[in-house]
Amino acid sequence: MGRFQDKIVLVTGAGRGFGASLANAFAREGADVMVHYNSSAKGAEEVAAGVRELGRRAATVQGNIAIHADVKKIAEASFSEFGRVDVLVNNVGDMAVNQKSWRELDEKIVDHTLAVDVKGTMLMTHEVGSRMMERGGTIVNIGSQVVIAGSPRAPQYAAAKYGVIGVTKSYARALAPAVRVNTLGAAFMETETLRNRHDWKTGRREEILKNTPLGRIAAPEDMIGPVFFLAGDDSRHMTGQFLLCNGGLAMVGA
Repeated sequence: MGRFQDKIVLVTGAGRGFGASLANAFAREGADVMVHYNSSAKGAEEVAAGVRELGRRAATVQGNIAIHADVKKIAEASFSEFGRVDVLVNNVGDMAVNQKSWRELDEKIVDHTLAVDVKGTMLMTHEVGSRMMERGGTIVNIGSQVVIAGSPRAPQYAAAKYGVIGVTKSYARALAPAVRVNTLGAAFMETETLRNRHDWKTGRREEILKNTPLGRIAAPEDMIGPVFFLAGDDSRHMTGQFLLCNGGLAMVGA
């Protein structure tokens, strides 16, 4: 029996990267998985196939989380396919990866980052969370340790992740006691996207490594346990919280 045996889990952005890792990890723990994607159709189908190979049910759903009509479609498809959703992981986020400095102010990039990270997380939490209330459930928003240190590279990214904390606290109150909502303050994860970022290839990695007490950069697998904790019964008395998991980088007081 897995930790999420026979639970229904919806992971956004699960066609690649951390979302794909999460989808497979939940399946290994006994969950059936709704694999959401926006543009990574091939990746989403491969992830769903992998879930089925583990003996669990899987389906895919496409949609842009920054568009309300799409989010309604994602929620309706998920509940129609499986009858319920027990866990929602709001993994999708935009880091403005091509931006090298705060000096490169581009209104379109700012709008896109805020729309995906804040509006998209809010819409998903609203539509799925409101449907969860009858049976209960948990929502885990993937935030970032950037809210501790700020981002001179892309200030709108730090602002957006602060917004996610506001969404988390607000819906933790609105959906209580049936649905718990928490945010994981994730560290830098060496996904393909991060490895290809300009600043990461020109000294940023070494800087972060030097200032991380645990002396390593996280792999996506390092964040799966904390997500499981927030999604599962071990955190049953936690809601509206921000759980920092960053190897000790940018430590904060109690």
